Amino acid sequence: MSHLSVNKICEDLSNGLENVPVSFEAISAIRTVPEFQYSPDNVQGPGCTFDPSEVTLPGCSCLSYSCLTESCSCLQTHGSAYDSTGTLLNLSSTNSGYFSPVFECNALCTCSDACSNRVVQRGLWLRLEVYCTKNMGWGVRTLDAIPSGTFVCEYAGEVISFEEARRRQLAQRTEENNYIIAVREHAGAGSITETFVDPAMVGNVGRFLNHSCQPNLFMQPVRVHSVVPRLALFAGRNIDAQEELMFDYSGGYINQPPAELLSTHSADAKQVSGTDELQRKKCHCGANNCVQFLPLDLSILN
Repeated sequence: MSHLSVNKICEDLSNGLENVPVSFEAISAIRTVPEFQYSPDNVQGPGCTFDPSEVTLPGCSCLSYSCLTESCSCLQTHGSAYDSTGTLLNLSSTNSGYFSPVFECNALCTCSDACSNRVVQRGLWLRLEVYCTKNMGWGVRTLDAIPSGTFVCEYAGEVISFEEARRRQLAQRTEENNYIIAVREHAGAGSITETFVDPAMVGNVGRFLNHSCQPNLFMQPVRVHSVVPRLALFAGRNIDAQEELMFDYSGGYINQPPAELLSTHSADAKQVSGTDELQRKKCHCGANNCVQFLPLDLSILN
């Protein structure tokens, strides 16, 4: 990617792959966006046995403009996650640290593309800007005001296996950023589904989101066409235009403990020495409840 002059705005970081341009602000002619392949969707990476783009979930036979619970097999099976405007319901569950699974209508469904049960799959509609923050490197801010419960963007990248995630993290140099997110979903009776997403080489605007110990976004796994979840980020509160968008890398929200959706909280890393100790990075989010270090998933390193 070519060097940009001071204060020059790149028209579209996504190269036309999103519904709206993702702008980029450079404050230095030397500091340019790192080389990566932009993809608005997850892609199959090393060790992943499922193609995230393959349609593997059943669809409904609704012929209405928008699906209704009393007649839609998708909503009857999985429940309704959104209201009629596409806003995520039951936001109070984010404060308890627990999240209900979300299933959207998919490519096999006969409902319209405007169905209220199709939200994340529609992609990015908010105007976002990647910019250089004061002390946290690259960050993302919104150019639009965002109401609470609104879908903002995905954290998309290569879906990889546990073994590949471990290999990549162990091979990482201390000065490099770790983008790998480990999502663990508990289905009861000891059943745990793990998803590892790495947007370092292939990813979307979500790869530039910074961590905060008091975030304004939260992550929700959403299944659309495939059993592989999309890591969707929603507004946890009303967000003002020009505000930086951040989420807790450990899965917590509003001073609550992690929901075991993401990596192990960084406080646990203090008990571990060796390679993982070298990979711990200081947190500069500035929140009153800041735990001083970025979350680190120790289970990948063991």
